[in-house]
Amino acid sequence: MTNEEMDRQQDLGRRDFVAMSVAGGVVAAAGTASAAVEVVEKDVEIKTPDGTCDAAFFHPKSGSHPGVIIWTDAFGLRPSMRGIGKRISAEGYSVLVPNPYYRKGKSPMWTDASGFSFANQEDRAKLNPLMASIGADGAAETDAVAYVEWLDSQKQVNKNKKIGTQGYCMGGPLVMRTCAAVADRIGAGGSFHGGGLVTGNPNSPHLLVPKIKARMYFGISANDDPKQEGDNKWKALRDAAAESHLVAEFEVYKS
Repeated sequence: MTNEEMDRQQDLGRRDFVAMSVAGGVVAAAGTASAAVEVVEKDVEIKTPDGTCDAAFFHPKSGSHPGVIIWTDAFGLRPSMRGIGKRISAEGYSVLVPNPYYRKGKSPMWTDASGFSFANQEDRAKLNPLMASIGADGAAETDAVAYVEWLDSQKQVNKNKKIGTQGYCMGGPLVMRTCAAVADRIGAGGSFHGGGLVTGNPNSPHLLVPKIKARMYFGISANDDPKQEGDNKWKALRDAAAESHLVAEFEVYKS
């Protein structure tokens, strides 16, 4: 898929789809969402063992609500991701959207992805080290613990409700790592067009399934990973879910 197609789908249809689908997943774990409410947006900083993460925090103006962690796609925390956070928060959730690349610098790395080309080596040279920083062994797990602890310290977060998490593309495997790392606190996880959920590496996300207790949703595009056609690319993940009796839904959408 070209970069232009990715941004067009994300900023239009997918943004609405993700917001509605994740809200539904969190509702299943945390209870019924309220009607749309006034949302407060704040820029916050979260201490982690690896530094200070800048993030966006959205919450309804009053009350305490179930928490949600949003893992961004490869282009990081930017206006379109803030828009997703605000939409979900308006349904009655306190939403954290961290900068996944805080180890390399503050957000935004991109305000949008319209000028990026995966075929351009200079563009890839900028992106690859960023993705490697959050993809390193233990990085997402360390961050997930810090984000959950931070949410639980906020008066706008109802600690009696489970936390939900969702991610798009690069964020898909990070959702799985979060659900496994903080299994007792995460009640729902959603991966939308997640990349690299099943790999041949010893740290493949699908191997974490036995540790996950959350209800999971996997939204899959028919043309995701075109080199691996058909259901076989998801078989290992489906099998792992079945063997662990994980409550998981898989949906394939036409490209």
